[in-house]
Amino acid sequence: MSHSFPIRVYYEDTDMAGIVYYANYLKYIERARSDWVRQLGIDQNAMRETEGLVFAVRRLEADYLASAKFDDELEVRTRIQAVTGARLVLEQVVTRGKDTLFSAVVTLVCINDTGHPARLPANIRLLLH
Repeated sequence: MSHSFPIRVYYEDTDMAGIVYYANYLKYIERARSDWVRQLGIDQNAMRETEGLVFAVRRLEADYLASAKFDDELEVRTRIQAVTGARLVLEQVVTRGKDTLFSAVVTLVCINDTGHPARLPANIRLLLH
């Protein structure tokens, strides 16, 4: 199961060298994950309100491979690597055409309203398998 999300680089995304500031790639992949979760039919607000659970990034491993510049059209591709009872591991890649600019492996977990770890809800695990 994979997901694709388009991103346009705006002037505000760039640094003094005219390239995308490194932290903005994390924003890009976060937007793509939020869109992917929404498309799966998972209502994160309802999950928080009814179950007291939210997703949190537990670990992130990132590689910056090439630079994006102002007005570039990028694509963020999200793919599941693993799902367990307690975590979801995703691969996220930012491309410009055929060129890979950034790649990350992101480990997500659920935490409860007190900030403690919780199992992924069974209905979400079923959606992801």
